[in-house]
Amino acid sequence: MKIISIRDIHIGEGLPKIIVPLVGKNKEALFKELQLVKDASPDVVEWRVDLLLEVESLESVKDTLSYIRGYLYPTPLLFTFRSHKEGGNKVIEPDYYKQLLREVIQTKEIDLIDIELFSEEVEELVSLAKDNHISVVMSNHDFNGTPSKEVIIERLTAMQRLGADIPKIAVMPNSPADVITLLDATYTMYSTYADRPIITMSMAKSGIISRLSGEIFGSAATFGSVVSASAPGQIEAKELKKVLGLLHNA
Repeated sequence: MKIISIRDIHIGEGLPKIIVPLVGKNKEALFKELQLVKDASPDVVEWRVDLLLEVESLESVKDTLSYIRGYLYPTPLLFTFRSHKEGGNKVIEPDYYKQLLREVIQTKEIDLIDIELFSEEVEELVSLAKDNHISVVMSNHDFNGTPSKEVIIERLTAMQRLGADIPKIAVMPNSPADVITLLDATYTMYSTYADRPIITMSMAKSGIISRLSGEIFGSAATFGSVVSASAPGQIEAKELKKVLGLLHNA
């Protein structure tokens, strides 16, 4: 199994890594949030740039990114624009999504970038990220329900074929059985098909167990909140760290 190493963080080895999102809507809010996030000592910080009010200004995005990078370094930084159709905050044109990701990749001020599986020109964006030594978290989010085990595995293996360093899927459970489907798919993917780290989760309150059980079923990272959650079901990061430790040492 391939390990994704960014400085002293090794994704796919040991405890699931804790990723904490930055969710501020403007620079002032982000700069206040940064201290709280840094104090939580996450393994990775995700900047959810779709929540930024000035996201359609490339210069503002890049200026803010530079500050975030300098403040948090050496903590690995994941850059994510979550599209509206996959639960994000902002509707933008596909051309701007591609331009945004291209320009951010070329700054080389991030360690990982989220590229959605069903976005346009995925292969071109993956290639550009790799040329700039940036790891790709390829993602798919279903806020309406939980696909079948076969579909979940199909999407994760498609991400591998497209060159994702870390395939990621998040689904919404409508019953406890849906959570079991996600966990079953995760373990089958991890034990049979995956040759690199994967991230999976079942969202909302009923899916919380999936955010805690990565070490058992094969998900290499989990998301925890500090200021506020970026998706339903996220647990406060410090509490999450305690539970992961308890499960690891049980």
